[in-house]
Amino acid sequence: MEFQPAPPAGIVDMISDALGNAEKLPAALISSGISEAAAALALTIFKGPEGIFQHHGKAPFYLYYGILVAVMIFGFVEASAGMWVSRDLTNRRAAGKTMLWISILPLVLVTGLGGFVILKQ
Repeated sequence: MEFQPAPPAGIVDMISDALGNAEKLPAALISSGISEAAAALALTIFKGPEGIFQHHGKAPFYLYYGILVAVMIFGFVEASAGMWVSRDLTNRRAAGKTMLWISILPLVLVTGLGGFVILKQ
């Protein structure tokens, strides 16, 4: 089974559309959060640390799993924030947009860890 952790193009399009249109913000937060958490969970279960995370002691091993657990937790928090924003979109739009901007870093981390795991040194 080949696992590709790169985010689908639809999620990236939803994020860019949501930054311009507040009506799409809750759906983008929920979809992005769930996809980040699912990608991190899949990497945790199906791919062990390889490449630069091997042969350098225990610290990179724990760092790999620590990053993935942090991204999973952030993904669930982001999806919950999407539900929270959807209840009062006019007053919570700024908080939702801030969460969406911050969510780009975990998305890059999961994609980067997946790419580094595939590349063996």
